[in-house]
Amino acid sequence: MKVALIGDSLTEGRPGVSFVNILKEKFPSDSFVNLGKPGETVKSLYSRLIKTGLDADFDVSFLWIGTNDVYSKLLKVQAQPVAENHDEFIKLYQQVLKIVMPSTKKVVTVSPSIVGEHIENQTNKEIKELSDLIQSLSEKELIDYMNLQTIFEKELANRNSSTYIATNPLRVMFDVFFYKSEARIDRLSNERGLKLTLDGIHLNSTGARIVADEYATVIRSTLVDSSIMEVS
Repeated sequence: MKVALIGDSLTEGRPGVSFVNILKEKFPSDSFVNLGKPGETVKSLYSRLIKTGLDADFDVSFLWIGTNDVYSKLLKVQAQPVAENHDEFIKLYQQVLKIVMPSTKKVVTVSPSIVGEHIENQTNKEIKELSDLIQSLSEKELIDYMNLQTIFEKELANRNSSTYIATNPLRVMFDVFFYKSEARIDRLSNERGLKLTLDGIHLNSTGARIVADEYATVIRSTLVDSSIMEVS
């Protein structure tokens, strides 16, 4: 089976722990194409896909985009353009889907997860708004939807996480280059008082395994469906 993983640095797996590498260990016989790019927003992703296109033989494609449309507002340097409002966000998201859908048998849209481990902060309220837009569009297009924000919210319930969010791009780059091993990433995450992330956004080993498990459930279901179709 061939799986497309479309998104930003959370999908690429840097900084932090890569959930894609965990998936590769879980499904060694399957092919995973990592199309994550640091700093990607829905607008920059659309521009990228217009230029590069997609392979046309994916069995399942996961589209995980939107976190940077909120997170980038906190950064001192904005790497990629963001949608000006919700209307533009949803129009761009629809255009991305028009590129992705013909290339794959099954599409799964994934909500942005969190920006900061305090779910009730302002950035996560904005994440919730984007998640609701993506869910509504997915239902309209009859596409499977995965709500990672809700999953992370449940994991963080009654846990005393810090308010730490990395807002200095140089600090993020430092984490990319000097915190590569899972042990070092988890140690820094713990020092910052975080439970699921390295810096309030990117994943530590616990967060990466949560995401990998959710993706794996979809992949296993797709494998079962494919086997049934082959028998039929």
